[in-house]
Amino acid sequence: MNALRRLWNGDLPLPQAFWKWAVAGGIAVNLTTSILFLVLVMNDQIVAALIVGYVLSVPYNFVATVGVWRSAGRYEGERRWADLARIVTVAGMILFSLT
Repeated sequence: MNALRRLWNGDLPLPQAFWKWAVAGGIAVNLTTSILFLVLVMNDQIVAALIVGYVLSVPYNFVATVGVWRSAGRYEGERRWADLARIVTVAGMILFSLT
């Protein structure tokens, strides 16, 4: 829970926030919830599918996006990397959340 708090506060280094939480974590969470969503829909459990598909993944996507955004604000390297991390994370999490 401490790592999640550090992510939320932007206390993690930008590469860790972006690659570990937004990219790897985003793929893992969203792939898992998408598969479970499809399985539940095929078993006519629509409400459960919506809960798994959106109630679990969207909050994660939001936290990861906020964490990367805040970490990018503290990044001391080239601004273009911080800006690119913000753009890619926001776009990716919007796509993950809508699919």
